[in-house]
Amino acid sequence: MSGNLPTGAAAPPRTAHEAEPEAGAGPGSVAPGSVRGGAVRRLLRNPLGAASAVVLLLLVVAVLLAPLLAPQAPDVSSLGDAFAGPDAAHPLGMDSAGRDILSRILYGGRNTLGGALIALAVALALGVPSGLYAGYYGGRFDSVAGWGVNLVMALPAMVVLLASRAILGPNVWVLMIVLGVLASPSFFRLVRGIVAGVRKELYVDAARVSGLSDTRIVVRHILVVVRGPVIIQVALVAGVAIGLQAGLEFLGVGSGSSATWGAMLNEAFQNIQRAPLLMLWPGLALGLTNGALVLLAGALRDVLEERGGGGPDGGRVAPRTKEKPSLPAAPVEAGARSPLLSVRGLTVVYGKPDGTRKQVVHGVDLDVRPGEIVGLVGESGSGKTQTAFSVLGILPEGGRIGTGSITVAGREVAGLPERAHRALRGGTVAYVPQEPMSNLDPAFTIGSQLVEPIRQVLGLSRKEAAARALDLLRLVEIPAPERTMRLYPHEISGGMAQRVLIAGAMSCDPELLIADEPTTALDVLVQAEILGLLRRLQEDRGLGVLLVTHNLGVVADLCDRVAVMSDGRIVETGTAEQIVHSPEHPYTRSLLGAVLDDAPAREPWQQRKARSTTV
Repeated sequence: MSGNLPTGAAAPPRTAHEAEPEAGAGPGSVAPGSVRGGAVRRLLRNPLGAASAVVLLLLVVAVLLAPLLAPQAPDVSSLGDAFAGPDAAHPLGMDSAGRDILSRILYGGRNTLGGALIALAVALALGVPSGLYAGYYGGRFDSVAGWGVNLVMALPAMVVLLASRAILGPNVWVLMIVLGVLASPSFFRLVRGIVAGVRKELYVDAARVSGLSDTRIVVRHILVVVRGPVIIQVALVAGVAIGLQAGLEFLGVGSGSSATWGAMLNEAFQNIQRAPLLMLWPGLALGLTNGALVLLAGALRDVLEERGGGGPDGGRVAPRTKEKPSLPAAPVEAGARSPLLSVRGLTVVYGKPDGTRKQVVHGVDLDVRPGEIVGLVGESGSGKTQTAFSVLGILPEGGRIGTGSITVAGREVAGLPERAHRALRGGTVAYVPQEPMSNLDPAFTIGSQLVEPIRQVLGLSRKEAAARALDLLRLVEIPAPERTMRLYPHEISGGMAQRVLIAGAMSCDPELLIADEPTTALDVLVQAEILGLLRRLQEDRGLGVLLVTHNLGVVADLCDRVAVMSDGRIVETGTAEQIVHSPEHPYTRSLLGAVLDDAPAREPWQQRKARSTTV
């Protein structure tokens, strides 16, 4: 539309700083920034927001109650009273045709605001859903929609409206529908751009792995980012719709028989030398409406973007219980059970822009049995994470499983449709990612992010899910779990964030846990705590664990068996003791040579445990 309609811009993302929780925030405190609990109060405490809301509310109420407030019908004329001044019966006076100005302002507001509302509704209905779909899924729809949007935006809005008036007639409502179609690309491009960036965030991948459906992810994690810019865009488009409609009426293009603010401006302009005050009232109504819309949208966006302490149940959490979380019986020996995860001949390929394909994983074979921790070791780019993502069904865009088989708990998952894969994630297979702070959504509290997957996968009520989330936080040894439930990711440390992710992975009692470099971003002492926690959970719950890492110290300390990966291939497998002390493949020896010094290697965890038990 060549600059006729505005295009909003997303606010820059906020930086999440790691910080320990404030000591003064007690378990029963609720931060004043809770969106659920005090959005209206915070809006009213903003002077501009409160004033604009009051002005807009008064305008809307006045035009809705026009039949009660107007001194007479808007088209009643008395030529003898033309240009009469204000009096008790006619507070704003009379126009050039002897019609009451107040009545025409009130009834004209119905037509002007109603037309703008129609245009805005059409623009939102066309632009926002299509922008969400194109930004989240991309593909052919994104390409076709982008082409159509560019075509519509190249059209000059006023010329199209004038042409539509000649073809469709002077009905202002029809012209507002056309205007809504012309305005929809501004919403499409705004929403699509934001969603395309957000969908690549790690916390969105984490939500997918936890078992949330695409619809829930969009509603929960995407719309919360989109809503602020969309609110601003709504105000801008509404203002443009009001202005364009008034402009058409001012030019005499609209339905001249109806009272509108634009038609009043036209009539006042024709008599500006005799009665210049006639310009004041419709101009004031237009100015107040547009100004109040913009100020209210800005204040509302600021209120919604504030972060506070709203818990998963509207700031309320379930009371703390004294009982320990129940755990299943200790597992039998890993070797006595069939593989929980079995990978055979796995290849992963990516399409290239020239149409060729590149294979990044070549014929991988891998097993993980219940109650066993298997380390998948290799340097960066060796294909470890691609193998893990293949099991989870979350390969990045352009990647797919070429050949091979992946069975989880006896079920073939290679080539499984997304809906079926989603049913496995969270319940049967869980995922602990690296970079804990990036895998938590900064817009939601810790409790909210734990509760939602529990409700989705297990079908619990909000209260039951909140109680389970509290038990999980105690299980991963987070102090003051009630307070932690109400904190946002930027209010906790990296070590606590990793524990939260582990709690989330364990929330639906999975059988297989895939941990991708779970200690990379943590200091040495916190790494040891996290590794000890993983080992304890594995022993207590009989988990099968696939640990993706490049750290051979972690392998020696935690793993039962190890698979060494290089250039997309498994080059050596064996027990942790064998790999650390008697490696056979040159690549494995080079890895050990790069990280081990002349100091004696630590004992495998099995030997340390047996020795400590004997003592």
